[in-house]
Amino acid sequence: MRKVLIIEVLGTAGEDLLDAAQELGVEAIVATHEDVYEDYSPEVKAKISEVVFTDFSDQDKALEQLTEFAREAGVNGVVACWEFLSPVVTRLAAALGLPGHRVDLADACRNKRLMAEVFGEAGVPAPRTLTAHSLAEAEATIRDSGLEYPVVVKPAENAGSVGVSVVHSAAELQEAFESAGAWPVEFPHGIPLDTTVLIQEYLGGKEFSVESAVHRGTIHHLAVTEKFTTDDAARAETGHTVPAALAPAAREAVLDTVEKALKALGFTDGIAHLELKLLPEGVAKVIEVGARPPGDHIMKLVRHALGVSEPRAYLQIALGDTPDLTPTRDGAAAIRFFTPPRAGVFKGLQGLPEDPAVIETVLYREPGDELKDARDNLARVGQVILRADSAEEVNRLADALLTAVTVEVE
Repeated sequence: MRKVLIIEVLGTAGEDLLDAAQELGVEAIVATHEDVYEDYSPEVKAKISEVVFTDFSDQDKALEQLTEFAREAGVNGVVACWEFLSPVVTRLAAALGLPGHRVDLADACRNKRLMAEVFGEAGVPAPRTLTAHSLAEAEATIRDSGLEYPVVVKPAENAGSVGVSVVHSAAELQEAFESAGAWPVEFPHGIPLDTTVLIQEYLGGKEFSVESAVHRGTIHHLAVTEKFTTDDAARAETGHTVPAALAPAAREAVLDTVEKALKALGFTDGIAHLELKLLPEGVAKVIEVGARPPGDHIMKLVRHALGVSEPRAYLQIALGDTPDLTPTRDGAAAIRFFTPPRAGVFKGLQGLPEDPAVIETVLYREPGDELKDARDNLARVGQVILRADSAEEVNRLADALLTAVTVEVE
């Protein structure tokens, strides 16, 4: 039986990859920290064939250890699940001679500062990006560059909209800068993060993501996803819909920009999650790219809407097989997240209607839990997934459902 090594199964994509491994008849080996493994659910542990414990806070040593382990164990493919560890996967695949992306661009596929530099050199449409290591430097950079407010202030290395702010004036810059620089270490693995703060040109327009599979250098686009976010200073994601309802010209503009970005970043074998903005004039600009599965259960949406299993395709590519990418459905699916109106104590969810379009409803929090303001994706209390015949219909159903639901906080 062939073996695939999954570098951490934390996050919404972890169980999807384990399920896909079972479907393919592949042994799933997981690399993680011992204390992180202890927090895995019994359901997740039951799907894992073997666990290798390593310390990802020292990624050079972790790479050395995992390379030795994979050779001895006869690992046939390596995949990333946890965003912060995608560079380790790229380097490990290269060391083992297995399918993967260009190793010299591994860090640029994770670090947004390096990513912006690659985009600039390759002429990929992207927001103008500046860097700062202190508030004084940030103030001077904005002033001297001619960049006008509003601007986006964000960390070079984080995820889930953590530390991201839209800043409308110089008076708001200090709080945003401190928020962006407040995470020097990733949790829970203790991975050191680049504390450089990025200052980006603010882009209007609508936000989308594109889910792609790359096999031997050929890019296959699985879906364009419409993204929904809050519109205040902090831009938390509130939901996603697959596929996005886009006119043919707009879709072509989006996919053209995606291909430029993936080629610039050296995507060769694997999957990609790319986030971008489509401006009113029809120009698409890349926000960021991830060499890993999308979060927020987007892979489930792709499967429910189009009948394509992205985690299965990812494992097939990693194992050197031809991926199954042919759609078997022509529908739409959406996920929406329940977020609190303010910080406080969670009392419960009220008004959730029964609807045949609802596939699943999940609560993350229990009554009595302390909730923070919905500044990022960590403030969510639950989710609902719906399916319908079209993007327009599923969006309408999702809007009606959210209107009916109240997140009670005291």
